[in-house]
Amino acid sequence: MTTPSPSESSEQAAFRAHCKAWLAGNLPPRPRFRLPLGPLEIATVEQLEYLCNWQRAAHAAGLVGCDYPREHGGGGLRDCQWIANHELKAAGAPFFPNIVGLGMAAPTIFHHGTEAQKRRLLPPLFSAEEIWCQGFSEPGAGSDLANVQAYAERDGERWIVNGHKVWTTLAHFATWMILLCRTDRARKYEGMTYFVAPIRDGIGRGVAIRPLVKMTGELGFNEVFFEDYSIADDLRLDEVGRGWSVAMTTLLHERGAGPLVTPSSGGGVGDDGETTLGAAGLVELARRSYRNGRPASDDPRLRDAIVQLLIRQRAFAQNERRAAVPALVDHPLRLPLQHKLTLSELLQDTARLACEIEGMAASLHQTDPNAPAGGRWPHAYMNSYGFTIAAGSNEVQRNILGERVLGLAKSK
Repeated sequence: MTTPSPSESSEQAAFRAHCKAWLAGNLPPRPRFRLPLGPLEIATVEQLEYLCNWQRAAHAAGLVGCDYPREHGGGGLRDCQWIANHELKAAGAPFFPNIVGLGMAAPTIFHHGTEAQKRRLLPPLFSAEEIWCQGFSEPGAGSDLANVQAYAERDGERWIVNGHKVWTTLAHFATWMILLCRTDRARKYEGMTYFVAPIRDGIGRGVAIRPLVKMTGELGFNEVFFEDYSIADDLRLDEVGRGWSVAMTTLLHERGAGPLVTPSSGGGVGDDGETTLGAAGLVELARRSYRNGRPASDDPRLRDAIVQLLIRQRAFAQNERRAAVPALVDHPLRLPLQHKLTLSELLQDTARLACEIEGMAASLHQTDPNAPAGGRWPHAYMNSYGFTIAAGSNEVQRNILGERVLGLAKSK
């Protein structure tokens, strides 16, 4: 029986009980193939199908899109998605693959889309029937997003797009793209417009997708080329020239500071059940790793470093708890905005220390039977750099915290 928190409403307590009960009997069996560490690393159709089937089942059970209206494919609840996310994580559930859809496209469409767009686009997004990707970054417009140059020229009731997007996660599987284009070269911020683009239908008709091979050998990122690609005007979000404002809604949610209506992707890592890719997993790793005939856990320097990471992990968890209690939130943006910053650096530092604990064995590939923990720690370390760069680098995130939370002057 679930004991409700004093801060939870009766509706929330009942929903938590539902989540626990459903997850207890419906976690998917471990697949015969290796799952990636996260959505950014989905490389094969079988990985995608397994994870999409899982998201579809969770959505049918009411654990995805909980706080969105029922007519938009949601659960019609209020402030319950965080409960579903918590229970998914506690159950060790696989992650949901539609990370761009859930965390960025859905809230943007909800806040800026027409009623027809919401009814058409949100239900298959929540159920993972349609995968989404993000068309923001360009070779000359990464952290300086306002320098977007991909151009959309109006042609009656359609727009003709030409340009080049890069670092496009899951574009090789996506049905839709949230696409930021320049529509007026004379104005910087007021010269951009935001579209939802059916890129799968555009392949071979103005859209070309090319994989970008990461240092892990995986193909989660892509670059996308548009050449006279035609988009209907009814796939534009908000007004012409308001693309920057709409993009800020997307980035606010991507950086973890969106309104409570927003779901997060939720769930745990997609590992093989044998490796805990968190600070607690370092303890067992240190016990199993040997140096000069002695366990690495005997090294006082490593023991101290592990404890420091465990303290940071506990502090992160307590901040998550504090964020759910309005009376303990001193600034509405501080904890949400620092979430991505602190988590990305915690994960990176944890994986870095794991590689140090493993020593020379960290050089073994994950397919090597002698690789500690299946080779997943060095793999996690290499992938961690994408997280510290995504949604604006951590340096950009520190500037945002300084300016919006601390009230410091804008950096030059």
